[in-house]
Amino acid sequence: MTLLNSAITATVALLGVLLGGYLSVRNQDRLWVRDHASQWRDIRLSAYKDFLTSYRQYVAFTLEPTANITAVPHPRKQGEVMPFFDEIGRAYKERLEAGFTAVRLVSELPETVSTVIGVVTAARQIAAARAAVSEADLPSEAFHKLWTAEQEFLVAVRRELGLAPMPRNPAES
Repeated sequence: MTLLNSAITATVALLGVLLGGYLSVRNQDRLWVRDHASQWRDIRLSAYKDFLTSYRQYVAFTLEPTANITAVPHPRKQGEVMPFFDEIGRAYKERLEAGFTAVRLVSELPETVSTVIGVVTAARQIAAARAAVSEADLPSEAFHKLWTAEQEFLVAVRRELGLAPMPRNPAES
C-alpha cells in the first residue's frame, strides 16, 4: 500500500507542477501579446499623429500667398494634375509623403489605408488648384472634400485603435 500511496502522491505532485508550468507559460504569452499590442498601438498612434501634422502643414503651405506651386498633367491618370513645389515647399511635400507611407506601413485595417489615400488625394488636389489660382480663389468644394476625407480618416483611426466613436461636433447640429 505504501508504494501505491507514494506513486499517487508523486503523480499528483507531477501533475501540479505540469499544471503550474502550463499556467505560467500561458500567462506569460498573454502578457507578451498584450504588451506587443500596446506597443503597436503606440506606434500607430504616433504615425497617425505625424501624418495629420504633416498634412496640415502641407495644406497651410499651399495657402501661403508666397507659395510657388506648379502643376502638370498626371502621366497615367487622365484628367488629373500633379502639383510640384519649389525648394521651400518640397520639404512639406516630402513630410506628407513620408507620413503617408508610414500610415500605410503600420495600419492594421484596410479602411484606414483607403481613408488616408482620400486625405492625401484631396490635399494634392488643393495644391494642384493653387497652382492655377490664388489662395483666395481656391474652390470651397475642394476644402469640403478635404475635411470630409479627414473626418473619415479620424473615424477609421479611432476604430482601429479601439477608441469610442468620435463625439458629434456641436457645430454640425
